[in-house]
Amino acid sequence: MSRLHVLWTTGEKEVAMKVIFPYLINAKANGWWDEINLIIWGPSAKLAAGDAVIQQQLKDTMDSDISVEACKACTDAYNVSAKLAEMGITVRYMGGPFTEYLVSDARVVTF
Repeated sequence: MSRLHVLWTTGEKEVAMKVIFPYLINAKANGWWDEINLIIWGPSAKLAAGDAVIQQQLKDTMDSDISVEACKACTDAYNVSAKLAEMGITVRYMGGPFTEYLVSDARVVTF
């Protein structure tokens, strides 16, 4: 089974809209990966919580059967944990899980 974890760290909207979300949606639609997981980490948490267009993209991503989770330490730092959880995003401490992703047979890409 092929697994991809996309670590989204940038707070730049253009990167999210022109690179990350199009790739995720196309990868899922074309069956390039069996499982895809988007990880919101750092400044991307602030962008996700504060931008309606990004929020719609996240909804579309989750509706496409792509899992989305966020680093709780990061979301707490930006005071957006509750907002992201309300959006259906899994908010949890990610140090351990991310390390597991790195040492597994899954692929990890960072934006």
